[in-house]
Amino acid sequence: MNAIQRALSVDEMKKLARRRLPRVVFDYVEGGLGRELGLDRNESAFRSVLLRPRFLRDVQNCDTQVTLFGRTYTRPFGIAPTGGIGLLRPRGDWMLLRAARAANIPMMVSGAADIRIEDAAELAPEHAWYQLYCAKDRNIVTGMIDRCRNAGLQTLVLTVDTPARRRRERNSRNGFTYTPRYTPRLVWDGLSHPAWLFDYLRHGGPPSFRNWEPYAGNDKRQAVALFQSESPAIQSWDDVARYRERWPHRFVLKGILHPEDAEQAERLGVDGVIVSNHGARQLDESITSLQALPEVVAAVGARMCVMLDSGIRTGADIVAAYALGAKFVFTGRATLYGLAAGGEAGVRRVIDLLTEDVVGIMGMTGNNSLRDLPPDLVVSTARLNAH
Repeated sequence: MNAIQRALSVDEMKKLARRRLPRVVFDYVEGGLGRELGLDRNESAFRSVLLRPRFLRDVQNCDTQVTLFGRTYTRPFGIAPTGGIGLLRPRGDWMLLRAARAANIPMMVSGAADIRIEDAAELAPEHAWYQLYCAKDRNIVTGMIDRCRNAGLQTLVLTVDTPARRRRERNSRNGFTYTPRYTPRLVWDGLSHPAWLFDYLRHGGPPSFRNWEPYAGNDKRQAVALFQSESPAIQSWDDVARYRERWPHRFVLKGILHPEDAEQAERLGVDGVIVSNHGARQLDESITSLQALPEVVAAVGARMCVMLDSGIRTGADIVAAYALGAKFVFTGRATLYGLAAGGEAGVRRVIDLLTEDVVGIMGMTGNNSLRDLPPDLVVSTARLNAH
C-alpha cells in the first residue's frame, strides 16, 4: 500500500502535498492575504460547531446522494474552482475532472484553468460547471458565455467577489508569478523537489490560461498577461441581468455573503448562490461562509438553491453545512492536496475519505439522509458558552 492509500485524512494528504511541492507552489495553494487571519477563521468556524447525536436508530443505510438542479450526485460535495493548478500537476484540471466524473460529483472549472471550455465539456459533459470571471472587456465575457453554451455545458457560475486586487503577501515574498522569473531562490526550491521539477519541465513549464488565449492572439504568455490586465473588473447587477438573459441554462452566483444580495439574485432569475468568501483569498477581514449561511438560507433558501464553499476539510464540516441549510457544498484545497500528493489517485482518495467521514458522522448522529437533518443537530460552542 502506497502513501496515498495509507493517508487517513485530508490533513495527512496535506502533509504529502507539502513534501512534494516546492514551497512557492505550496504557498500559492495554501496562502491567503494580509495577515491570513481569514484562513484560520474559515476552519475554526467549523471547529466551533458541535453535533448533538441521537442513538438507538437504524442507520445501516446512510444515503449520501444529493439531487441538485435535477441531477442526482453520488456524493454530497463537489470540487470548487481553483486556477493555475497545472503548477501542482501538469494537466491537473484533467485529473480533477476525471476524478469528479468517476465519483459522480460536479466540478467547477476555473476561469483561470489550463483546460479549455470545449475540452472540459467533452471530457465530463454532465459534471463540468464553468466558473466565469468578469473582464473589463465585456466582449470577452459574452464570448466565453457563448462558448459554454455551444460546448453543451449546463451550469455557469459567475464569481462576484473579485472587484479589487489585494496583496497576497506570501506570494509576494516568495516571488510567485504565473510567468516566473527564475531567481536562484526559485531554482533551488525546484531542485529540492525533483519529482515535481521533472514533471514541470517535461510538460513545458508553467500552465496557461487557455480560455483566454483566443482573445490574446492564441499566445500562451499573452493569455496570462491578458487575464491579469482584465482583472479585477467592476461588476454590477445590470451585468448579472445581461448574463442571465444571455445564458439559457442554470446560472449561479459565487461569492454571496449577504442575504440582501441573495434576494436580489433571486429577483433577477438566478438559479442558485454559493455562499463563499473565496477561501479567505480576497478579504482577510470577511465573515466566514458558515457564519453567513443561516441568514442567506433564511432569506432565499425556500425558493432557490443555496450552496457553500470555503473551509470544508472533513465530513463533519459537510454535515454541519447541510444541517444549517446548505443544499450542496464544494471543497477546494482538500482535493488540491490530493492532486499534488498523488495526481488523480490522490484526488480519488480525498473524495473517498470525505465520503467515508460523512457516512460515519451521519451514522453516529442517527441520520440516514442529508435531506432530513434535524435543525437541533448543530450546537455551536458560542451557544454553549452563553449558557
